Formats: sequence, structure tokens, C-alpha cells
Amino acid sequence: MKTKLLLIAAGSVIIFSGCSKNDVAINKPNDALLTSKVAIQWADMTLRTVILSQPNTPTYTSRCLAYIGLTMFESVVNGSLVHHSLSGQVNQMPALPVPETSKQYNWVVALNAGQADIIKKFYPYTTSHEIDSLETLILDQEVKKTNDQQMISRSIEFGKRIADAIFIWSQTDGGKDGQQHIFDSNYQYPTGPGYWITPPPGSQSSVPYPMHTYWGQNRNFVTANATVPIPTIIPYSTNPSSDYYKEFLEVYTINKNLTQEEKEIALWWSDDPKQSYGPPGHSYNIASISLRKTNSDLFTAAEAYARTGLAVADAFIDCWRCKFIYQSQRPFPYIHTFIDTSYIQFWPEPPFPAFASGHSTQSAAMATVLTAIFGDNFSLTDNTNVFREKDLVRNIAFKPRTFSSFWQSAEECGYSRLQGGIHTRQDNVQGLAMGKIIGQNVNALSWRK
Repeated sequence: MKTKLLLIAAGSVIIFSGCSKNDVAINKPNDALLTSKVAIQWADMTLRTVILSQPNTPTYTSRCLAYIGLTMFESVVNGSLVHHSLSGQVNQMPALPVPETSKQYNWVVALNAGQADIIKKFYPYTTSHEIDSLETLILDQEVKKTNDQQMISRSIEFGKRIADAIFIWSQTDGGKDGQQHIFDSNYQYPTGPGYWITPPPGSQSSVPYPMHTYWGQNRNFVTANATVPIPTIIPYSTNPSSDYYKEFLEVYTINKNLTQEEKEIALWWSDDPKQSYGPPGHSYNIASISLRKTNSDLFTAAEAYARTGLAVADAFIDCWRCKFIYQSQRPFPYIHTFIDTSYIQFWPEPPFPAFASGHSTQSAAMATVLTAIFGDNFSLTDNTNVFREKDLVRNIAFKPRTFSSFWQSAEECGYSRLQGGIHTRQDNVQGLAMGKIIGQNVNALSWRK
């Protein structure tokens, strides 16, 4: 059996991971000796925790996934031959713990300890017995491979130190109490033609207040994403020949003529946070789908989750910044007033302004970072929502969707919001464009040597 030996040349440190009792060390560094299995197990556990933690808002979830993915990456990056730590690159992130020189580490154990710790820190009100069980299971598997219990203890401590440092840093980003303060009853949103109004009865939220009104003021993870240009919105008009009117007329026309497949697409990407992982969790799972398909190594897996987490988190910050600058209306009130008073949209409105689309922005950011890792023409079958029961009201089952590229999935995600009747085309086109820039800025970090 080959030993899992990693050599960090820059520090002249030899670091082992997962060696069996009878292994003999050989000087053949190979990242691929460590598979992505444990990273994917923890991503699955993360998403299970997300869905069990209600209320599950997409804004707060995106923040948590960024820190959880970043913890995964930083808990193993020092064992990689090709990767750089993001310490000193991510916005205001402090210097992180580093391994002891000339000491051996098991990177699977470090990741395992760090993930268990950071997930419980962000979701302290969720039953943790499943998290503890997974941590124990993986640790026991690794302990059986070595006689060096000091290495195991050192690796556990390192993973937890990374999680502690990242969690402490997270407390200063502006969003740490997001799960406890979702709706702002004191917020004075503008009134008048073209402005957002609270959702009508039957919407996802019966609370007549906007959600996370100040989320756009949170600290971005990537400094460049704090200055992404705010897209321009089409000027309000009730003139049937205006571009603004045509935007809403298109939504009306689409919703009046939805095919069965279009209904399935709209429901697939609805990502109702009460019954699913939400939009950012959907993106995180697409990273898992890609890693399973490619049989990637541990370090590539950690990079994929970190990139995806940072991308969707900054996408929601920038998108919410845009939403509460324009505070633009949803299609229903405009269509109901100026086009058809009997109009009923396919999917209920969420409790926040329309422009730009959060789904479009975050899915484009996800597609951009995962394309950088797996390539432009990467086909995948998205099975994220197959666990959900059939929607009996709409007579729609959750069927997996197949795409020829990440970008194709992002475009479908965006267009699904028109099919749902809750966004206009400009919301999605501008969201996709903004998300692409956000993803490019994440990719511009120095991830590899």
C-alpha cells in the first residue's frame, strides 16, 4: 500500500496523512492520494444542518457556507503541494494558525475536527448528535491507520484552532445575528409608483416586513466585490410601448402559457427555504455533484467548497445592496394593476424587493467559480431537490435536471424566476452579469502556487 506522504517544499516540512501501521514512507508527494470523500460527507452534513435549522434564510445560509467552506480549505491547505492559504487575501481575515514545523499531520483528521466545530458554532440551536456521530466515525477510521496518537491529537487541535480563528473573525462582519433578526418591522421603505410592496396573501412569508434590509452593508469576503458596480434599472413607466411595461408583459405572457416542463423548472429552482437547502445550499450541492463525478482529491474538494461559499456569500451581499438601493417592485402588483386584474402568478413572492435577482446573482457566481475548477464544458445532472415530496397543489414532481455546463444551469436558474412569475427579465440578466463579476473576483485570489 502506498503511503500518503505530502512534502511542503517551501518550509522543508514532511507531513504524513492517513499512513497505515505498516507503511514505509516514500518521497513521492501526491495530493491525489487523499480523496474528496470526507469533504463531501461534511458538505452533506452541512446541508442537512441547514435544512433542519429553521428559519433558513438564503442570506444567512450563504454567510455560513462561506465560513464553513473557508474553514475546510484552511484546515487542509498546508498539506497541499499546489494550494495557497487565503490568509492575507480575504477581506480583513486575520493571520491563521499554521502547522508546527517538522511535525506530522493527518489532514483528514484536521478537516474532520474543523468542520464539526465550525458547523456547531454557526448552528448552535441544531441537535448536534449527528454531527458528533460523523466526526467520531471518520476519526475512528483514521485512528486505525496509525500508531501515532500524538499526530492524531495534533491534527484535531489544528482543525479546531482554524475553526476558532475563523469564527471569531466572522463575528465582526455585520451578519452574525442574522438568524435572530430576519424581518425589520421598523424599516421605512419608500412608497409610490414602481416601489416594492409587501407580498400578497399566500406568499412564502406572512410577515409584512422586508427581510434582512441591511444585509448589503455586511463585509464582503473579497475586497473587490465591495465595489462591484450597481447595475442600471429600466425607468418606471406605465406606457404600453415602454421597455418597463414590456418587461412585465413578458412575465404575464409566460405565466399564462406555462408548459409542464416550465412548471417543473420553476419548481426545481424555487429552493423554498422551508423545505430545501435554499439557493446557496443548492449551489454548494452542485459543487458536491461535480466532485463526485470527477473523483477529485481532498484539496481540490476543499477549494471547490471554499470558492463556492465565498462566491454565494458575496453574491447575496452585493445583490441585497442593489435590492435596497432600488427597492423595485415585483411583477404581481404591476401586472394586476396595469395588465390583468385576474392575474395569478405561478409561484409566491418572497419578502424583499426584486432587482436584481438573488437566484441569478448567486447561481452565476457559483457557475463562474466552479467553471474555473472543472472547465467550461462540464456536464452534470443536478439531483439537489430529488428528496423533496411531490408538490400536490401544482401536481409537480421534483425531477433531476441535466446541463452541459455550469453556466447553462445558472441561466436556467435565472429564467426560472420569470416562469415563477416573481422576476422580470432585467432582474435576471443583470443578476447573472453581476454574479459573473463576483465569481471572477473570487477566482482572482491566489488559490494555487
